[in-house]
Amino acid sequence: MEDQAGLELSPRKVEYLKYVYEKGRTVKTNELASHFSVDPSTVTKSILELAESGYLSHAPYRGVTLTDSGTMYAKFLVKRHRILSLILVRNGLSEDRACQEVNRFESFVSRNAVDTMCCAMGHPQFGVCGTITHDDGCLQVSMTHFKNQVESSGCGDL
Repeated sequence: MEDQAGLELSPRKVEYLKYVYEKGRTVKTNELASHFSVDPSTVTKSILELAESGYLSHAPYRGVTLTDSGTMYAKFLVKRHRILSLILVRNGLSEDRACQEVNRFESFVSRNAVDTMCCAMGHPQFGVCGTITHDDGCLQVSMTHFKNQVESSGCGDL
């Protein structure tokens, strides 16, 4: 999980993982297809690829659930969405517009960039769409940032 940059998946696959995560239960292919207004065969193809990558567990005719690594990755995807939306809201966009805009570009923002922005924002606890969780990578950026500030200030020699 640590080596994932957050750029591995297409925007559609990101949305599928976030949807399954937010449902918190087994999700059927037809439910995904209906929610995203796509053909079930399109969803099945993506589901199989996500299962092959280790993010989903797929039981034919029953549905999909997140694996442990899929859950961890989905938590990051939700965090990324909430951090980016919060930045846009803080810069004048309405909450609805911020979510819409973030959906258009979030898949192209790396984990490192999100962790750095989260640190710079003081690790906010609440975003536009809900609670923001913080993982080890996010908190590691804080420690590195703090260490670099101390060293550059000349206070590291104390």
